[in-house]
Amino acid sequence: MKHIARKRFGQNFLHDKYVLSAITEAIAPQADDAMVEIGPGLGAMTEQLMRSLKMMHVVELDRDLVARLEKTFNPAKLTIHAGDALKFDFSTIPVPAGQKLRVVGNLPYNISSPLLFHLADIAPLVQDQHFMLQKEVVERMAAPPGSKTYGRLSVMLQWRYAIKLLFVVPPEAFDPPPKVESAIVRMIPLAEPLACDGPTLEAVVLKAFSQRRKVIRNCLAGMFSEAQIVAAGIDPSMRPETVGVAQYVALANSLKAPPVPS
Repeated sequence: MKHIARKRFGQNFLHDKYVLSAITEAIAPQADDAMVEIGPGLGAMTEQLMRSLKMMHVVELDRDLVARLEKTFNPAKLTIHAGDALKFDFSTIPVPAGQKLRVVGNLPYNISSPLLFHLADIAPLVQDQHFMLQKEVVERMAAPPGSKTYGRLSVMLQWRYAIKLLFVVPPEAFDPPPKVESAIVRMIPLAEPLACDGPTLEAVVLKAFSQRRKVIRNCLAGMFSEAQIVAAGIDPSMRPETVGVAQYVALANSLKAPPVPS
């Protein structure tokens, strides 16, 4: 029986064999990898990956799809976690000694950003992440300072990951086809991210980009003095989209340091 994609779950099922092969090649699964797939859907990507893996895990919210996956795959090779990926504790997935988790998935566009931030909490436990996302989102994730798409998402994710857009996927590769282009992104956690309190950095970046047309001095008025901005290596006349990740981290860290004299 054909499964009808559900809008409330953001379902668009990838079916193009060439795209599936290209994604698998990019991931390069190895037999003993601790692999978890988010939102396996009808299992097209799952099947590709399991050709190389001894076993893997998937997280799926749709109970009808969970039942379908249980009938389709060998339970000795596929562990199915029925539930919401936004609430799932990925650190509970068993990983062989000396290895880290590998995360893949065609992420629903409606929860992509919250899910990326949820996964960032376990970045030290992860080897890499390969996701299908809306192309526009991937461009924002990978954007360098000074570009129009550089913003809050760029800073918060680049603080923890090296991010690369691998290739674009057209709408017709899906059923039903989405109204936008998609892209495959590779995210590799940084071995030594700059030390910083995440919520503090988030608060600084959120305030900075809330008025991105203004200069950083005005954007951060009330949170930082001009002297603090200068001490973080930032020209107060710069705009938020031209300030680098390390500079935002320096600003966030200065909130917990003794105040700089004005």
